[in-house]
Amino acid sequence: MSTVVQPGRTPGTATTPNSAAASGTRLAVRRFLRNRLAVVGLGVVVFFVLFCFAGPLVYSTDQTHTLLHQVNLAPSGAHWLGTDAVGHDELGRLMYGGKVSLIVGLAAGVLATVIGTLWGAAAGYAGGWIDAVMMRVVDAGIAIPALFILLVVSAITTPGLGGLVVILGFVSWLVPSRLVRAETLTLKNRDYILTLRAIGGTHARAITRHILPNSVSTIVVAATFQIADAILLVAYVSYLGLGVQPPATDWGGMLSAGLTAAYSGYWWLILPPGLAIILVVWAFNAIGDGLRDAFDVRGRG
Repeated sequence: MSTVVQPGRTPGTATTPNSAAASGTRLAVRRFLRNRLAVVGLGVVVFFVLFCFAGPLVYSTDQTHTLLHQVNLAPSGAHWLGTDAVGHDELGRLMYGGKVSLIVGLAAGVLATVIGTLWGAAAGYAGGWIDAVMMRVVDAGIAIPALFILLVVSAITTPGLGGLVVILGFVSWLVPSRLVRAETLTLKNRDYILTLRAIGGTHARAITRHILPNSVSTIVVAATFQIADAILLVAYVSYLGLGVQPPATDWGGMLSAGLTAAYSGYWWLILPPGLAIILVVWAFNAIGDGLRDAFDVRGRG
């Protein structure tokens, strides 16, 4: 009996699910790397992570005590980005504030994605009236601006870092839930899901072992956009003075403090945090666009 060997394969080899997944991952990585804006965005994120977390180890400054003898100094060799209204070194402040912004943004974005993923998967898999009720909750939540909710909560209480992460996560999960629900609706009628249900497999197993792993591309893309939105939201709240409290700060708080000195010509208090917010938010959005294109099966050739 003769053996038919498919082109590009050696005799005795077979395609396994693991090898197919690895091949798909390699293809997605190649497509992502061909997207120049996405690669630049990834480089920007890596730069700011190193700048904010490793930078203070190299450029050590006092960000706790008030130093009145060096208030509002212009950029110089001693203070590369000058000092602020209480004498803090602005470059060190940018690192310190960036660490807070990135930690809150990453944690809140991940939390929002997890909540939205579980909610959307459960709604889409259940279907019927359960899906209708759960998605009406989502529609009602989307109708209320997240910034309005943040302002109300921040006016009632003064959240710390953990509280800010929880609040941001619970106002940002709505969009990921809709995306994951749509993905679940297309997956739950696949043959392997129907077979699992026919042999008595539980709904939880169908969701956790099949639907969510096959929705990972949608989940990852949603997470990148949620991180960008969370960083922007915490900047909004801190700009209005309702974010983390002194001596802690973030880029939004730095921008708010710098605007009070705008008419005095202290540009170094405004431009660095403003540019940092713009660059990081753009970078995460560019990464999200690149991941979406990389995982888009219709665009593969």
